[in-house]
Amino acid sequence: MNQAVYLSGKRVLVVEDDLSIARLIELHLRVAGLQPELCNDGSEAMRRLADGRFHAVILDRMLPGHSGMQILRWLNQRSEARPPVLMVTAMGATADKVQGLNEGADDYLSKPFEPEELLARLNALLRRAQESGERLLLAGIDLRPDEARVIAAGREIELRALEFKLLHTLMRTPNKVFSRQQLLDQVWGRAIYVEERTVDVTIKRLRQALAAGGCDSAVETVRGMGYRFAVKREE
Repeated sequence: MNQAVYLSGKRVLVVEDDLSIARLIELHLRVAGLQPELCNDGSEAMRRLADGRFHAVILDRMLPGHSGMQILRWLNQRSEARPPVLMVTAMGATADKVQGLNEGADDYLSKPFEPEELLARLNALLRRAQESGERLLLAGIDLRPDEARVIAAGREIELRALEFKLLHTLMRTPNKVFSRQQLLDQVWGRAIYVEERTVDVTIKRLRQALAAGGCDSAVETVRGMGYRFAVKREE
């Protein structure tokens, strides 16, 4: 499967009461480098989603506790930014799809489905959310571009503008190694001449700031190549 590497490590809540389907989805998400959690009850899904730690939701419509439609309405009523929702259900009539999308689903996939299509649709939702400036939750760091805030292990981290932009660049593509020149181009801009050593100095300051939340090790040096934001895949 040729899934985008930079989506690795994202947490996905799979809300599905059919265990065989849930396990199939879980398997393919793990192979793609994502971190799925399974839930078979609508009420439990709402409790898990309340803490805001998921990057996306795969949601069935027919569930015990609360239905998928009730979960969608609840998500849309909350003031917090919500994760994108891919509705996966046996209710595949046009009217059902229209209702789901109108209630706030970001995409709608009918059962039975091909795992490759599910992954492609989920990839598109995660990429769109990432590129739109929505917050990133990785390795204990909560980066909120719209608020210019970084929270590491529950502690607010004060960053200068360049440090924030550097962290944002690294987190948007976790586990990808950036050369110093690539970081100069993306963070400082090609129109400005800056020595490569400036990247090292800014990385050092960034790590010192993240150390307040115990998250400085997430920014790794790859000897002879550059830097990356490391996200460990679950075994």
